[in-house]
Amino acid sequence: MAEDLTDTPERGGHGSGHVPVLLKEAIDFLAVQRGGTYIDATVGLGGHSYEIARRLGALGHLIGLDKDPAALEAARAKLTPGQAKFGPTGSGDLERSSEKDWPKITLVHSSFAEVGERFGSAVADGLLADIGVSSLQLQNAARGFSFQAEGPLDMRMDPQAELTAEQVVNHIDERKLADVIYEFGEERRSRRIARAIVRSRPIRSTAHLADVISAAARPMNRGKNEYDRRIHPATRTFQALRIFVNRELDDLRELLEAAPQLLKPGGRVVIISFHSLEDRIVKDAFRDGAKLGHYKLLTKKPVTAQEEEIDRNPRSRSAKLRAVEKV
Repeated sequence: MAEDLTDTPERGGHGSGHVPVLLKEAIDFLAVQRGGTYIDATVGLGGHSYEIARRLGALGHLIGLDKDPAALEAARAKLTPGQAKFGPTGSGDLERSSEKDWPKITLVHSSFAEVGERFGSAVADGLLADIGVSSLQLQNAARGFSFQAEGPLDMRMDPQAELTAEQVVNHIDERKLADVIYEFGEERRSRRIARAIVRSRPIRSTAHLADVISAAARPMNRGKNEYDRRIHPATRTFQALRIFVNRELDDLRELLEAAPQLLKPGGRVVIISFHSLEDRIVKDAFRDGAKLGHYKLLTKKPVTAQEEEIDRNPRSRSAKLRAVEKV
């Protein structure tokens, strides 16, 4: 299933009035312990991190990573004692911690693929990763993630990375481009779309690319439900380009490979994914880890959003949460 980019709710933050996807479920499965050390591998706007931090106490330690320096700055503002508003949250009986009770916060500009290299063995009581693009990225046309606004063909989560979507769209050969669109976007019309892109080169903007794709591939109006029928023709291609440019699936595999060594006994891993490619990788890694005796599965099937959350945050409809506990 393609990630829904027709809406722009966030991956992880309270910015602009939004809330993180599957927040309660993620926190429940992490089972945050006071004084523990927790890693939010995709800190985003700090939404999930904030809920972890306010449960940790002064002896706790929250480590947040993100490829995007803009996301780190937003998270830093949210997680800095004195800037946060302490008091009742209205979510359950738990109140936010006082400023004196706030944990140590460490924010790192890094891909979560490097988490195994940056931290030692058995350092974390829990690891959370909310995979995918955030609203901070989607809503900024200058970042080039969305086909709904005119912007440069960039799509880099880390602006310091070398490869851009413009380079992929305009310079790789047609067969390779078709393979990228098919493999990372699960787009059945990949060859037709790749052919149209190559014939329209040079393509310089997101709007231009979306127009080329729309002309080459009609909307998928035979879907099994209303959601499938209204997917924009460019959705899967933009998803594919973003995943390829940012090495998202390779990074996810490296994170999952490092996780068993990072966790203390009883530590938990919670992963939220948004399309079938990611979920398949997580499912297989957790299943294999359980067979090897590393994990106890906490979710036999993925946890999905309730109707209330979907109504409030449409992108949560495609979110899937899986969790394990280190044996």
